[in-house]
Amino acid sequence: MADEVNPEQIEVDGKTLSLKDYVQEHEVLASENATLKARQKKAIKRYRREEELKPFQAELLKLQQFLEERQRRMIILFEGRDAAGKGGTIRRVTRYMNEKHYRVVALGKPTEEQKTQWYYQKYVSTFPRAGETVLFDRSWYNRAMVERVFNYCSEKEYYDFMRGVVGFERDLVRQDTILVKLYFSVTKEEQARRFERRKTDPLRQWKLSEVDLQAQDRWDDFTNVKYEMLKRTHTIDAPWTVVRSNDKHLARLNAIKAILNAVPCERHDPSLDFALDENIIVSGSRELEMMEVERVRSGKFTG
Repeated sequence: MADEVNPEQIEVDGKTLSLKDYVQEHEVLASENATLKARQKKAIKRYRREEELKPFQAELLKLQQFLEERQRRMIILFEGRDAAGKGGTIRRVTRYMNEKHYRVVALGKPTEEQKTQWYYQKYVSTFPRAGETVLFDRSWYNRAMVERVFNYCSEKEYYDFMRGVVGFERDLVRQDTILVKLYFSVTKEEQARRFERRKTDPLRQWKLSEVDLQAQDRWDDFTNVKYEMLKRTHTIDAPWTVVRSNDKHLARLNAIKAILNAVPCERHDPSLDFALDENIIVSGSRELEMMEVERVRSGKFTG
């Protein structure tokens, strides 16, 4: 009598498996294969994006050479919403730059001694020498934003700052310092998504601060002080450039272009497209106009 075949079992590579186990193993392998393909696709996309930045990062080296030869100083301010991509952009800007001729400054809470000093003193002490670039990961505009929202400064200190900063920056520019002011803007929904990722990703948890945890609840407060800051401190001598940063790659690419366009130096590769994407880069004056229109439509500022 021939051996009976069990329809609930299957032989694979000399091993007998139950049909149920075989199906489960197949599903696991299919899932792992899909995950690998997704990771590969993501890695290729990331590689291509980083490659797209490289020609412009090479131009930043040319910019450094220009500053050194002309003995010019350059200050770049990175301001904006929490989780708006300031740090990632700074890393892309400086990735291939000559370390001897740039510094990144990210000052913490003022010390007791600094609290007794002229407000700008701790910033001025880090300013660039001739031929050098200093990138501020948040700057003296802390007083107009975070300190204002969380009452870390008095009313008098805030209004003294707002009255004095225009003249302070005008003097910087008059004394041959190139000043670039970038404000990174992100939507409330995208900020919430990035905060959630910081909470769950062990490699990003260090970025989550007490201020971050309150940023969503204080969204409108930050929007209001953003409007006041732009209105009072966007000037011909020191204009603001707003960077829409929901798409991190496009924000980084266009921020680098904005920095390059601020310096009248010879291009390493003049065939490159240095035009700014108007969907990503907005002048401070245009941002004010759009915020005012939105206030008329909805009764409050957004963005």
